[in-house]
Amino acid sequence: MAVSLPDDDACIAQARHLAADFLARVRAEQDVSVSARAVDLTQLVVSELVTNARKYAPGPLSMELAVADGTVDVTVRDSARARPAARAVDPGRVGQHGLEIVMAVAQEFQVLLEPTGKRVTARIALSDGPTAA
Repeated sequence: MAVSLPDDDACIAQARHLAADFLARVRAEQDVSVSARAVDLTQLVVSELVTNARKYAPGPLSMELAVADGTVDVTVRDSARARPAARAVDPGRVGQHGLEIVMAVAQEFQVLLEPTGKRVTARIALSDGPTAA
């Protein structure tokens, strides 16, 4: 599933709802096991990636969701060609922990620069088994 997201802050909540609906459809239509934890983590990752794109990248953004091999790939494309970087650990820092959180819960995390911006992808396990993050 690929969607363009509106250019306003409402796109963050919209993206979270789209992700939950997508996983519900995968569960129902493809008979794929999707744990409640996977839905929660996917919504968290979607929220963090879309928030970062809204905050740091002017212009259009899109989100893609795909399921394969027991995982869901969350991909957010934006117009900024700068690589996001997790900040150094600082327990006293308030906020700006989103990328750290995504990297902690994702099985894989990848940033690819493209001619018109970047593509950020996080892979999340659909089950709570031993391969889950």
